[in-house]
Amino acid sequence: MDSNSIAAPGGNEPRTGGMACLRAAALEALAAVGWADKLARVRAIGDQAPLDCARHYVAHVALPGRPAVPVLVSPSEVPQRSMATLEGRAALLHALAHIEFNAVNLALDILWRFAGMPDAFYRDWLRVAREEATHFELLNQRLADLGYAYGDFPGHDGLWEMAERTRDDLLARLALVPRTLEARGLDASPLIRNKLAGAGDARSAAIVDIILRDEIGHVAIGNHWYKLLCARQGREPVACYAELASRYNAPRLRGPFNLAARRAAGFDEAELAALQADRG
Repeated sequence: MDSNSIAAPGGNEPRTGGMACLRAAALEALAAVGWADKLARVRAIGDQAPLDCARHYVAHVALPGRPAVPVLVSPSEVPQRSMATLEGRAALLHALAHIEFNAVNLALDILWRFAGMPDAFYRDWLRVAREEATHFELLNQRLADLGYAYGDFPGHDGLWEMAERTRDDLLARLALVPRTLEARGLDASPLIRNKLAGAGDARSAAIVDIILRDEIGHVAIGNHWYKLLCARQGREPVACYAELASRYNAPRLRGPFNLAARRAAGFDEAELAALQADRG
C-alpha cells in the first residue's frame, strides 16, 4: 500500500455507539496537519474505543499530516549550536521535540496500517502515541519558557523515511523503528541530559529523564511484538534483525550504548553482544 495515497476515512467508516474504531481514529489523527489538532485527536481516542483488528484502511492524502514548519532539511544541514548559549539549548530542545512529534506519527501509523494483530498490539501503541504526545508538549512548553516555539529551527525526516521503507512489512517496522531508531534515544539520552545539566538547565534535564523512563517502555513494546512475530514465523531474532537491517539499509549503530536501559527494554544478552560486535 502506497502511503502517499492514504487519508483519513470518510463517511463509509462503521461506528459503534457513535465512536470510530480506534484504528480509524488513529488514521484521522495521523492525517491532521496542525500539531495541536493532532495531539488533541490522540487525546480523544478513549480506552474504550471499539477496535476492528481485521479491517484494512485506505484513503487519499499524503501522510503524515504535518505543519508548514519546521522546514525539513537533510540531517547534515541541521546546524550545530553551542550549549553555552540560550539559542543552542533551544535548538537542542527543538530537535528533541521534532523527534517526539515524529514518534507520535510513527505510533499512529503502526496502529492503522497493519491489520490482523491482537487487540493488545493496538492498545500498546495507543499508549505510546499518548506518551509521545506528552513528551512533545513538555518540550514545546520548555521552548516557550525560553522564548522559542516548535518550527523556529529546521528539522530532518530520518524517522519517517524508515517508516516509508517498511510500510508493507510489520516485522521490519518493529525491527528498524522502535528497536533501532527509537532505541538510539536510550543511548543518547544520558549524554543529552548531562549537556543540559552542565549548562545549568536543570528543568530541561528533568524532561529528558522523563522521556528516557517512558522510552524504555516504548522500546520494550517494540521488542515484545518483534520477538512474538519472529516466533510466529520461525525466525531467530538476532539473525532476522541482521537480514532486515541489511535489506532496508538501516543505519549502523555506534556506541556508547546504554546497556542498562537496553536490558530494561527487553534486549537480551545475545542481541547486545551482536550490537557491540557490529558497531560502526
